[in-house]
Amino acid sequence: MSRNFPLVLSVTSGKGGVGKTNLSVNLAYTLTRMGRRVVLLDADLGLANVDVLLGLAPKHNLFHLFHEGATLDETLFDTPYGFRILPAASGVSEMARLSTGQKLELLEAMDALENEIDYLIVDTGAGINDNVLYFNLAAQERLLLLTPEPTSLTDAYALIKVLKVHHQVERFHVLINMVKDERSGRETFVKLHKACDHFLSGVSLDLVGYVPVDPVVRKAVINQTPFCHAWPQAPASKSVREAAEKINAWEVSSELDGNIKFFWKKLLFQERSVA
Repeated sequence: MSRNFPLVLSVTSGKGGVGKTNLSVNLAYTLTRMGRRVVLLDADLGLANVDVLLGLAPKHNLFHLFHEGATLDETLFDTPYGFRILPAASGVSEMARLSTGQKLELLEAMDALENEIDYLIVDTGAGINDNVLYFNLAAQERLLLLTPEPTSLTDAYALIKVLKVHHQVERFHVLINMVKDERSGRETFVKLHKACDHFLSGVSLDLVGYVPVDPVVRKAVINQTPFCHAWPQAPASKSVREAAEKINAWEVSSELDGNIKFFWKKLLFQERSVA
């Protein structure tokens, strides 16, 4: 579909180890193959690994943007797969929590991309820390990734609860990863839906799909390449394509102006009013 402003989409999870970054990379690749202009922001700021997953070595990352005067153009990195990444720093404790000033700096930089991209995919960290909540609130849409494991289910519910109770976020898209079959994926979604329906009135969950357990996923990680690129006909790749087609057909709310800066600035004004 066509739109005159970017869709800001967070890919998030309640716990680590559910394949969130790998899914973000393959979603970015697939949307690019569909003719969309995509930037993938690595928002797991202290434990970044998008560049590692792709076997890339960018000269600059968000640490250089915040602390060493690098520009956004210098920080954005063109991948061999058609999309660009905005890499974060790994093992840098200063990046663990962004200050309000750094958030302002980042939103001012990102706003320059408004007319250059169709999607800003934000690969958040896992859990419910400040950065994770911030980027989920900054996004227009949230894609929650979980697996059939009970701990993944409970942690996904915890993230939904925090965003609903404390920030009035009510709409989530759900993708179930690492399912052995469609039945197990659907059962996982039903359990999450029932918990939200019983304890969190007003929450809306949209099932985007399932990604099956597939040996090519591990092979692609070892080879540092998107599995949708290396094995496009694999079951996992087909599932990601189906999810991307649904995402590409989403109707974006016209009640907001769609400007990247708008969403992020809104949060900073809230922070200042609280302070």
